Amino acid sequence: MRRGGEFLAYAKYVLIGVIVVLGLVCLYCGSAFAPGLSTGDREGDPVFRHSDSITPLGESEYLVVPRSIPLCDLKFSELIPCLDRNLIYQLKLKPNVTLMEHYERHCPPKERRYNCLVPPPIGYKVPIRWPASRDEVWKANIPHTHLAQEKSDQNWMVVNGEKINFPGGGTHFHDGADKYIIALARMLKLPGDKLNNGGTIRNVLDVGCGVASFGAYLLPLDIIAMSIAPNDVHENQIQFALERGIPSSLGVLGTKRLPYPSRSFELAHCSRCRIDWLQRDGILLLELDRLLRPGGYFVYSSPEAYAHDPENRRIWISMHDLLKRMCWRVVAKRDQTAIWAKPVSNRCYLKRDPGIRPPLCSSVDDPDESWDVPMKACIFPLSERMHKDKGSGLVPWPRRLITPPPRLEEIGLSTGVFYDDTGTWHRRVAEYWKQMRSVIHKNSIRNVMDMNANLGSFAVAMTNKDVWVMNVLPPHAVDKLKIIYDRGLIGTVHDWCESFSTYPRTYDLIHAWRVLSEIEKRECGLEDLLIEMDRILRPHGFVIMRDKPALIDYVIKYLLPLRWDAWSAVVEPGLDAISSTEERVLIARKKFVKNLTE
Repeated sequence: MRRGGEFLAYAKYVLIGVIVVLGLVCLYCGSAFAPGLSTGDREGDPVFRHSDSITPLGESEYLVVPRSIPLCDLKFSELIPCLDRNLIYQLKLKPNVTLMEHYERHCPPKERRYNCLVPPPIGYKVPIRWPASRDEVWKANIPHTHLAQEKSDQNWMVVNGEKINFPGGGTHFHDGADKYIIALARMLKLPGDKLNNGGTIRNVLDVGCGVASFGAYLLPLDIIAMSIAPNDVHENQIQFALERGIPSSLGVLGTKRLPYPSRSFELAHCSRCRIDWLQRDGILLLELDRLLRPGGYFVYSSPEAYAHDPENRRIWISMHDLLKRMCWRVVAKRDQTAIWAKPVSNRCYLKRDPGIRPPLCSSVDDPDESWDVPMKACIFPLSERMHKDKGSGLVPWPRRLITPPPRLEEIGLSTGVFYDDTGTWHRRVAEYWKQMRSVIHKNSIRNVMDMNANLGSFAVAMTNKDVWVMNVLPPHAVDKLKIIYDRGLIGTVHDWCESFSTYPRTYDLIHAWRVLSEIEKRECGLEDLLIEMDRILRPHGFVIMRDKPALIDYVIKYLLPLRWDAWSAVVEPGLDAISSTEERVLIARKKFVKNLTE
C-alpha cells in the first residue's frame, strides 16, 4: 500500500509539471501572437520579426505560411515605419535638426521590422468618395483637429460634426485656392487666365503644401501637382490630403535629393513656406533648379506682414542676387509674390564670369539619381539637345500622354517599344476591369499605386477612370521615371525592400507587376512586402499582382492571414508584347473589419 501511495504522489507531481509546462508554452504563444504585444523586451512596441520566416527554399517551395498575422496595438494605427521619430530616439541616432534630417527617412533595421497588421482607428469608416472627398472627410478616419484651430484664420479646414470640411483656403490664399490660381495666371498673362497655358503647364511641385488645396484646385485645369510636406508638427496634413483623394506625398527639402528625376516639373510653388532658401549656398533652390524643366517657373511668396520688415527685405535682395547668378529671371512680381523662370538654354551659364557661384555640376554627376543621394550646391546645365531646341520638346497635354518624348532616346528605347508598351497595358487593364466589374462600384477607386511602373502605361490606361496613379520605380530604373513625368504623370523612386513613405490606408488599388520576383531575387522577404502593402491599402481596397505562377500561388495562401479574402480571382493571361515568362494574375480585395477581434 505504501508503494502504491508513493506512486500516486509521484504521478501527481508529474501531472502538475506537465500542466505547468503546457501553461508556459501557451503563455509564450499568446504573447507572440496577441495583437499589440512585443516578442522582445520593449514595452509598448508592436510585434517585431526576429527571423525570416519567408526565405525561399526553391523555385516553388516556401516555409510554412502562418495561420494568422497579429494586429499591431491600436496606438500604431498611423505608423510610418521609415518616418517614425520614436525609432530615431530608440536607435539613439543624432540627426541634424537644423538641416531637417529628422524628417528624412530612417528605416528600422531588419530585426525591428514590424510583423503585425496596422489597424484602423476606432470608428473608421469607408472614405468619402471622390469628387465629394475633395471638400470633406470623416473625422473618425483622421481624428486630429488641431490644424483646424491653428489655421482657423486661413480656412484650411473646419470641423463640422462627424466630418472635417475643406473650404479651399491656404496660408497665402484665405479667399480660396481657385481665386489664387487665377491670380497667378494673370501675373503670367496666360490666355484666358488659365494656368495650364494650353496644356504646356502640366506637372507642378507644391512644396510645403499644407492639406494640398492648391493641388486640389489645379486638377480641373488638367494640372497634376506632387504636393509634398514633411511629417512635422503639422504631421497629419499629407494624411488629410490623401484621404481627400489629392495626389501628395511625404517629403522634405533637407539634405537628400527629392525622389524625382531631373526636369520633371513645369512649375514649383512655395506659398509662405518656412524654408531658408539661402542656406548652404542656396542648395535648396538648386534642388528646385534640378527638378524644373527649361523655362519652368518658381512661384514664391512671403507673408504680407513681412512687407515692411527689414529682415524680410534683406532676404528678398539676397534671393534675387542668388537667383540671378543661377540665371533665373523675374517674370512677374505683385505684393509679396514673385515668379521666376529658369533659362531655356545654356547660353547664360556660358556667359558667367569664371569662379562665380554656384558652379556648374561636374559632367560625371547624374542629375537623375535621386534615391538616398545627397544634394549638391551646383547647377546642372541642360543637355545638348535641350540647349539646341531651347526647351523640353514636349507636346501639350493631353497629347504628351501618348506621344514618345525626346528623352526616350536618352534611355535607349525606340518609339516602337513605347507604343507596344502603351497598347499592351491598355489591353491588360481592360482585362483587369472585366474581372473586377462585379465588385467595383462607381467612384470606389481614387488613389492608385503602380509598384513597378516601367514607362507608366498602366497609369495611361487608367486616365479615363477619374483616378490618379503614384508611379513607383526602383532606383536602378530611375531613367524610366523621367519618361513617366514627360508623359504628364507623376511618380517616385522607391526600394521595396523598405517601407514606403506614406500613411496607412492611403491607396484604394495597388498594382504589382513583377515586384514579387524582384523581392525574391534580392531576398528581402515576401511576407514583409505583403504586410507593407496591407499597411498602405484601404479597407475594401484591391491588390492586383502579376508575376510568376509559383509566387502568385504562394501569395494566395496569405489571403486569409492578411484578411484579403473579401473577394478574389485568379487569371491565366496569354503571352503578349512585353511578356518575358509565363505569368499569373491574382486580384484580391481587402476586408473591412470593424471589430479588431474579427
